[in-house]
Amino acid sequence: MTERVPLRPLSLSALILAVLLLLGLALPTKARSEAPAGQLTWAVHISLAPGWFDPAETTGIITPFMLLYALHDALVKPMPGNPMAPSLAESWTMSPDGLSYEFVLRRGVKFHNGDPVTAEDVKFSMERYRGAASGPYKARMAAIDVIDPYRVRFRFKHPWPDFMTFYGTMATGAGWIVPKKYVEKVGDDGFKRAPVGAGPYKFVSFTPGIELVLEANEQYWRKTPSVKRLVFKSIPDESTRLAMLKRGEADIAYSIRGALAEELKRTPGLTLKPNYPPGTFWLVFPEQWTDSKSPWADKRVRLAASYAIDRPAINRAETLGFSRITGSMIPHTFEFYWAAPTPAYDPKKARQLLTEAGYPNGFDAGEYFCDASYANLGEGVVNYLQTVGIRTQLRPLERAAFIQQNSQKKLKNIIQTASGAFGNAATRLDAFVAAGGTFTYGTYPDIEGLIAEQASEMDPKKREVVLHRIQQLIHEKSMIAPIWELAFINGHGPRVAESGLTLITSHAYSSPYEDLKLVAK
Repeated sequence: MTERVPLRPLSLSALILAVLLLLGLALPTKARSEAPAGQLTWAVHISLAPGWFDPAETTGIITPFMLLYALHDALVKPMPGNPMAPSLAESWTMSPDGLSYEFVLRRGVKFHNGDPVTAEDVKFSMERYRGAASGPYKARMAAIDVIDPYRVRFRFKHPWPDFMTFYGTMATGAGWIVPKKYVEKVGDDGFKRAPVGAGPYKFVSFTPGIELVLEANEQYWRKTPSVKRLVFKSIPDESTRLAMLKRGEADIAYSIRGALAEELKRTPGLTLKPNYPPGTFWLVFPEQWTDSKSPWADKRVRLAASYAIDRPAINRAETLGFSRITGSMIPHTFEFYWAAPTPAYDPKKARQLLTEAGYPNGFDAGEYFCDASYANLGEGVVNYLQTVGIRTQLRPLERAAFIQQNSQKKLKNIIQTASGAFGNAATRLDAFVAAGGTFTYGTYPDIEGLIAEQASEMDPKKREVVLHRIQQLIHEKSMIAPIWELAFINGHGPRVAESGLTLITSHAYSSPYEDLKLVAK
């Protein structure tokens, strides 16, 4: 018979030790993870602008989120496997009448300067926001109530079906939170010079036109980043970006196209990584609204410009055939998308339409404005336009300048515009078609009436009918000349174990940065 040994009570010290051991086993991965180490370097296709350090100035494009995902954090944001992931907010609820949303904040989260993230910061960030869709926010908002330090409520004058699409995705930067006390202390310009956020990386230094340096925030709530230092180098020249990647001077290079993309694909040790943001490109003809005597006021001329462009040929030459030819400014993945007919390449028809409109010998169309990082697309389009008699000169502008002038409605003649911002059909129309939109040069009364009608419609099926009709009218009026949904082709080198490219569905850039990894030595 086995003898039983009586259990003795634990001493106080032994009990404490046992509890500590249990707690140690229960510690989250973040606390047990290794300290960040190493450096990742990007060769970026544009000059980085200080305005992109501040969520309040986020325009309706994807570019600022390249930096926001590193420096800042949002209440809700797209993450791997979740297009609206709880982040600084643990949860949120909508009232049954659709007139308010309440957010519960995650406790214990701090900004880089040590200040806690509170409901006051959320209220301050929203009231300070002046970027894309700030007009609808201000028009619809009744009040923002701080219920307690970790609960905040947004109240609307009327139900707003798109609030979470605007607030919880990359359609705007309104949901990205900045520290109230710090911003009030240093001012807007001071904040752009030395931004403080709640993201996985802290600001170290910025040399305009050259590089941005960030360092890991080891206290980041989600996880401690694996990589110690991130360096973003502005390299506008595509061949130089590829050369840096091949020499190991950059680990990730953005926007490699055409023959250079082919070279990247066949270079041992390099990995070609196409990405598919909701990035549509199209031509805008602003004089259809501003000058009744302009050729562009005639629908036949606008349609001729569309027929003149051989989109598949440009796709093969520039993006190895990866881009998607489209008849719309709305990405096909967006809710409420209407599939417009795919535009045809028919130069004979283009010349016929120009003749019917009174321009048998074509006409001088002035300058063709575009973002300089997509000047090679512009070159292709300009060549095709000139073939049918629409004579225009390419005028590339550095991205920050292009966005600024475009939002201020200073561009004319032909504008090659684009957006990779998240959202749905309504949010894209709000920025580019609705009267008062960030990039809207003009609209038509029937379209504007329908935009107003759908804005407060809570029934998705009824709303879809209206939004489809708006897109049909844009097509019928030949308001724009659609080009494609861009395949954004990037590459990375052999030191990269996880580039972050394609981790977040439809996001153009590396993210989330705390998930990036170097190859173990």
